[in-house]
Amino acid sequence: MTKAADKKLIVGLDIGTSKVCALVGEVLPDGNVNVIGVGSSPSRGMDKGGVNDLESVVKSVQRAVDQAELMADCQISSVYLSLSGKHISCQTEKGMVPISDKEVTQDDVDNVIHTAKSVKISDEHRTLHVIPQEFAIDYQEGIKNPVGLSGVRMEASVHLITCHNDMARNIVKAVERCGLKVDHLIFSGLAASHAVLTPDERELGVCVVDIGGGTMDLAVWSGGALRHAEVIPYAGNVVTSDIAYAFGTPLGDAEEIKVKYGCALSELVSKDAKVDVPSVGGRPSRSLQSQTLAEVIEPRYSELLGLVNQKLIDIQDQMRDAGVKHHLAAGIVLTGGASQMEGLIECAERVFRNQVRIGKPLELNGLTDYVQAPHFATAVGLLHYGKDSQAFDDSDIEPKRSVSGLFARISGWFKKEF
Repeated sequence: MTKAADKKLIVGLDIGTSKVCALVGEVLPDGNVNVIGVGSSPSRGMDKGGVNDLESVVKSVQRAVDQAELMADCQISSVYLSLSGKHISCQTEKGMVPISDKEVTQDDVDNVIHTAKSVKISDEHRTLHVIPQEFAIDYQEGIKNPVGLSGVRMEASVHLITCHNDMARNIVKAVERCGLKVDHLIFSGLAASHAVLTPDERELGVCVVDIGGGTMDLAVWSGGALRHAEVIPYAGNVVTSDIAYAFGTPLGDAEEIKVKYGCALSELVSKDAKVDVPSVGGRPSRSLQSQTLAEVIEPRYSELLGLVNQKLIDIQDQMRDAGVKHHLAAGIVLTGGASQMEGLIECAERVFRNQVRIGKPLELNGLTDYVQAPHFATAVGLLHYGKDSQAFDDSDIEPKRSVSGLFARISGWFKKEF
């Protein structure tokens, strides 16, 4: 069994409320990621992105990592780890510096970003990501890459994503208890965006909603840059508990019924379709109409998507006030495990009054049959993040894709800072 570091393998670890997922990827010479190992296990001890039982989380992580190691025939030593939870917050800051030699150098770019991110954040929080949005030189605004341009002074607009220190520390502790090192912590919504979006969508304006078991991660993109990140602490588990209470069935069975027979739009369900619902306390199971099940699921999904829609209205108002392009012309992309519900696209289009698609991971090789599904979006995004971070370490050549380059630069700035 080879060590992951020897073969230049990247490992993404996504610890969610309902499942833990570990992916092992190999970077091919053409820059694509080849998935060679997949591990997945039910998550225990997590709730809404936070750890509430450390031992249970450690066991869940260990099971997923062991599976991935076995499939990839390698020994995992370090991982790129996702992070979610309502403690995640974001802010946009500006910085300005004089251009040292009449022509912008990479040092000037680093300086202006350093100035912009030097804003004081609360002692309980730490910065996860510093994402440049655009630059301005003298009177010219909206510059994506200022290096080589002439001018007197340069301004940068950067987006900061922060997280709570202790929440981050707890999830890192769980991973370290498995004998693994955490290379980077990455906001789940950012990782999922990187896996499922195309450059055109990021440019036109799009919102990614990663619907998991305990949280919905929002990432709003416009003009090729991330404009807003937020976590709503309600998601697929509230639908499961509605089914459990409505039909008097155990939560585990309610989850299985939701996944197998659930539909988010009752009018799509045949009137004759039936579903067997297990009872509690040794009572016999009952047969119920599938339409009755859909009538429990539909209002809850509408309510969850309504929460997202209200946030989007607020975010677009803020962007309008800041003079930023705010139209979501590319619509909404739903991803994550709870986005795989039949009828969800139609339900979401009614709520958002915009085009909606289900986001599956793009640009993958290897075990695509396993991972080309919405519930692997975050883990696949972590592999892309890891690949771009490594590209930055190996050479100073900027990766070709704009967002790849973005990830690489972010990684580089943090290495200089700490």
